[in-house]
Amino acid sequence: MPSPQSQAPQSQAPQSQAPQSQAPQSQAPQSQTITVAATQMTCGWDWEENMAKAEALVRRAAAEGATLILLQELFETPYFCPDQKQEYFTLAKPLDGHPAVMRMQALAKELGVVLPVSVFERANNAYYNSIVIVDADGTALGHYRKSHIPDGPGYQEKFYFTPGDTGFKVWDTAAGRIGVAICWDQWYPECARAMAVQGADLLLYPTAIGNEPQDPGLDSKDHWQRTMQGHAAANMVGLIASNRIGTEQHAAAEMTFYGHSFIADGTGAKLAEAGRDDEAVVTASLDLAALRMARASWGFFRDRRPDLYGPVLTHDGKTLSASR
Repeated sequence: MPSPQSQAPQSQAPQSQAPQSQAPQSQAPQSQTITVAATQMTCGWDWEENMAKAEALVRRAAAEGATLILLQELFETPYFCPDQKQEYFTLAKPLDGHPAVMRMQALAKELGVVLPVSVFERANNAYYNSIVIVDADGTALGHYRKSHIPDGPGYQEKFYFTPGDTGFKVWDTAAGRIGVAICWDQWYPECARAMAVQGADLLLYPTAIGNEPQDPGLDSKDHWQRTMQGHAAANMVGLIASNRIGTEQHAAAEMTFYGHSFIADGTGAKLAEAGRDDEAVVTASLDLAALRMARASWGFFRDRRPDLYGPVLTHDGKTLSASR
């Protein structure tokens, strides 16, 4: 009988697993997509008719899913600034208890939408071209007063409006952090950048712009749009501009406003645009979270050099004002 073979036990070295180093997987940010609306309409001297038109546009935009809706500049009346008439100062009212603001507050609360409201404001002996930011619950979050006041044929605003003293501001609303400026402000990149560095996800510009009475052949529509498209692209934010339409007769000039209200994305591309003559609502969707990530990765704000921008604080590129 053969003897059993004795086998030496095989020693097995414990297998140690080295930790694998892995780069963190890139995760897309959680979407924060909102629908926004630009609007445009004609305005006459019947206040109730203008308010009813504005309300109808807001309701239409809300029905199309918009939660942030921009009405045009000074929509309560015709654009009265071609003429210098002292009786037009009676159109201004204090912000506290302003009938247009109160009506739009009730509408915003009913529909659950953010609704900036452009008004002619009287504050004691000062008169401002102002906008009140109404949140989706009807709360008035604050106001901005137009900073840049034009003075030229058809647009003699310096007769009526004191230059704004609020500075450029942003508001945290139910539709995201927004910055709102008014018409002539839209030509100034410093205004757009001031709101963007405060974290604005969206820039809004209610407007009244059309023909130039001194030059009937001049149509500034494309220039007007490209300027704001540049603001959107340089700051990588969404942008909404709402203009008025129609022809308004004044003693000094006949004004025809060219509409073309539009919405742009963070590259400046137009997502939606109204026509020249039609009363309209246009909507588009923007993902605010994706815009924030794009801004961060492009590095525009990381690489800014505010220490070198001193000339921007001067009028002649050299001399700081004595008040600074």
